[in-house]
Amino acid sequence: MNGPDGVARRADDAMHAVVTPAEMNAIDAAADTRVDVLIERAGWAVARSARALLGGTYGRRVMVVAGPGNNGADGMVAARILSGWGVKTRVVRVDRNTPPPNTFEACDLVIDAAYGTGFRGVFVAPDCGLVPVLAVDIPSGVDGLTGSVSETSRPFICTHTCTFAALKPGLLFGAGPSYAGTVEVADIGLRTPSEVHLLDIEEVKGRVPQRARSAHKWSAAMLVVGGSIGMTGAPSLTARAAMRAGAGMVRLLIPGDPHPGAGPFGSEIVGVAISESKWEHAALVALQKCGALVVGPGLGREPATLASAAALIESTNTVPMVIDADALVAVAGRRFGERAGHAGVVLTPHDGEFRSLTGSSVTNDRIESCRTLARSANAVVLLKGPTTVIADPNGRVELVANGDSRLATAGSGDVLSGIIGALMSQGLPAFEAASTGAFVHGGAASLGNRLGFVASDIIENLPAWLDRATSSTH
Repeated sequence: MNGPDGVARRADDAMHAVVTPAEMNAIDAAADTRVDVLIERAGWAVARSARALLGGTYGRRVMVVAGPGNNGADGMVAARILSGWGVKTRVVRVDRNTPPPNTFEACDLVIDAAYGTGFRGVFVAPDCGLVPVLAVDIPSGVDGLTGSVSETSRPFICTHTCTFAALKPGLLFGAGPSYAGTVEVADIGLRTPSEVHLLDIEEVKGRVPQRARSAHKWSAAMLVVGGSIGMTGAPSLTARAAMRAGAGMVRLLIPGDPHPGAGPFGSEIVGVAISESKWEHAALVALQKCGALVVGPGLGREPATLASAAALIESTNTVPMVIDADALVAVAGRRFGERAGHAGVVLTPHDGEFRSLTGSSVTNDRIESCRTLARSANAVVLLKGPTTVIADPNGRVELVANGDSRLATAGSGDVLSGIIGALMSQGLPAFEAASTGAFVHGGAASLGNRLGFVASDIIENLPAWLDRATSSTH
């Protein structure tokens, strides 16, 4: 169905594209549609969002803060349309020399159309009290690329953001989500080709493997190598998560532990005893018949341990693997995949481990930081964070933003590695396994309690979430 501006309302895959402000400028410049037509369409989209937030139009009062550029022009169009619908609308014009007033007269909604994604400088929003705020494209004062906010800026804390054509990174990273509120992407008739996409549940539904009728336990077997004597929690979480995420058989090796996998939660896990050092050959033997390897959770950083981990990784040519936690130290600076038949590698650093891998910190542009490491390592890189970034060596990126603060608990990353490994053991390619695994990880956490949540709760929630997420497609 089309609106009065002639733009289709049905969302499609392009609605999940993510483009930088520079890319958006290039898309605007290359468009066949005149700028004034695009502004008209954007204004209609904002007006519709405003009407939804207001719950109607009759007797409602809206204050529009309009800047000097196209963002302000979008707001002016929205003001005209709302006025035509019976909304009492007042426009406050602002620019670098004319800041908004400290307070507003009484109203039911504020529309922030002061500045868009290209703004550089300081923006101090007036105090709106409890009045909801609708941002046009991005809250003014939030960097469109990184989501950062200068120390002297104070953006509106918005209830809702209506952005155009594609998502912007600043709505997903840094402080951006805290200021943006809920985000909708309005289709204004621009084609937005992008190598960066926000993963959604519909895509995940089509990726999660389903066991064939003829499957047996070795059809999706995997090996976990991690931990040490007295430090068995991390690899146990990884192994248990893999079982819950679809692995049919999990072998667990903990260097030096004579009874790996023993304990109240290890009855389904097959422990294989290996020596405390020089265990790489035994691990390779245990890897036979397995479809994936996870190495690193809780492994420790003793030189002999890292040497064995590096030797195991070096000798694993045909089995996909997840390299996590301490094992990342063993592969710092390494480039994967030069040998024929290499099956795929996923590196899963958090910010500190990223520094160990590269010698430098993650920049505010987390997408580009992740891409750079993926290219240099010739591996898939999953950079953990509130919005997780997954990049492959060719520049393709998927973002996962369905997690929340429940994932900020010890062992959460170990669980994630197990999920990714299980998906790889079932045949999902490394890039898709990493991003899908991150989405499944966040989804399972969403079923848990807000308080008192621990990593093992994610594991227990995995079957229910997977069943719920995929039941409508199978």
